[in-house]
Amino acid sequence: MPKKKQIFVEKSQVDQQLVKALDKAGIPYELSPDEAIDSHYRSGKKDIHLVPKKGDSMDTCATISDKYICCNVKVLKSVSNCPYDCSYCFLQNYLNDGRTKVVSDTDSLMKEVKEKCEAEPNRLFRIGTWELGDSLALEEDVAQASLLIEAFKDIPNAILELKTKSNKVDPILNCDHGGHTVVSWSLNSEKIVTEQEHKTARLHERLDALKKVTDAGYLVGLHFDPIILHEGWQQQYASLIKQSIAATNSSQIAWISIGSLRFNPEMKKKIEINFPKTSITHEEMVQGDDGKVRYVKPIRNQLYQHFVNELKTQLNCDDLSTLTGFTQNKPLVYFCMERWDMWEKFLIGVPKSIQHLDYLFAQSMHQRYPAQFPQTPDIKHYA
Repeated sequence: MPKKKQIFVEKSQVDQQLVKALDKAGIPYELSPDEAIDSHYRSGKKDIHLVPKKGDSMDTCATISDKYICCNVKVLKSVSNCPYDCSYCFLQNYLNDGRTKVVSDTDSLMKEVKEKCEAEPNRLFRIGTWELGDSLALEEDVAQASLLIEAFKDIPNAILELKTKSNKVDPILNCDHGGHTVVSWSLNSEKIVTEQEHKTARLHERLDALKKVTDAGYLVGLHFDPIILHEGWQQQYASLIKQSIAATNSSQIAWISIGSLRFNPEMKKKIEINFPKTSITHEEMVQGDDGKVRYVKPIRNQLYQHFVNELKTQLNCDDLSTLTGFTQNKPLVYFCMERWDMWEKFLIGVPKSIQHLDYLFAQSMHQRYPAQFPQTPDIKHYA
């Protein structure tokens, strides 16, 4: 059994719902008098700090760029840092405060979410808690996601996405999600999970958890990102796709994303210092219009052709285009942070803009799950 993390609660948060849940469950914690910042993201993984909400917490995903087709997903900054230690994680180059923090004032978080969703009632919002941490890695310790799931079910034009590399799903299996939560996994080959995704759930553990939430009636998401070139990648990624789709039902897959390894140029040195045994920075890369470095186009072509072919086979669907409509067994498949020409080449058609792709997500959810999302989307609300 892994050692339980020490939980620290800022004094101002003792009356919050999340802290009361700790009291009810008999989970011990210590009161923290102030915000002692931990300067390193790795040492900050040791403990959990329950903190108040400060300022706006709901925003657009920070990686959005008009140089690429981005999906315009919104993020809820409810967690910061996580217990895992992936070699390619951007947090090692991003966090000023390395403490692992969880916002305990979930009522304030949800008040902001509801106000922003009510301000645009004709638009469907996809909102993820994964931008600065793992959505479920700490669920057995603090149970924040469970509270969010129950709250999101009452917002007709919102979907909560919980993205994880964990298998910590038991606490959410009996939540009343109302079909408004998508539980997603970041998935990679056995070799990459073993050699680059340190301390995360192993691939078979993630797939077991995927089956559990499928059986609990959740919608699910599959994120094959970042795809990393390595020896035997064709066979290992083909196996990954086959196992992932076999662990769920295609009718419950809300969306599938594909993306290749990319990072800011200055992060290369940090990766090599923090993970001296890794070889992920050794391949030929080029700086893109968004400032990030990624594999050169011939390599990305190879990777994406392989993935799209395998997805078509395993989904039993020859047409993965976002422009030709959706059926019960055809989820929305999209590239994350990729060029227009990649969409045209491999997904046969390009959304006209970032806003158009956002609209296509809403169209997909309405066409495939009309009971949960009965409102017919209108493109004019996504301008």
